[in-house]
Amino acid sequence: MAASKTPTAVSRSLRRLGEDLSTWRKLRQLTASEVADRAGVGVSTVLRLEKGDGATLENVLRVARALGVLKALTDALDPRATDLGRLRADEALPERVRHRRAT
Repeated sequence: MAASKTPTAVSRSLRRLGEDLSTWRKLRQLTASEVADRAGVGVSTVLRLEKGDGATLENVLRVARALGVLKALTDALDPRATDLGRLRADEALPERVRHRRAT
């Protein structure tokens, strides 16, 4: 199976996330080495992430934690913080979503 090309919106978001983490690192006056040490990852991982080259979700969260922005990052994805999430908060959501096959 051929690898799919990363969608433009995803590439753009990776770069922006990397730039934002780099800005947080500089605001905290930390070196990439210090962040890597605090996050338990390699310096190359921090630099790759800051360039927008991607990293595992775990490593992104480790770096965010080391920079003190983990809560803000996870809060940004809270569905209850959206109109749709609040509107459907009392509904019982299904364990799994299955689409019916066309016959």
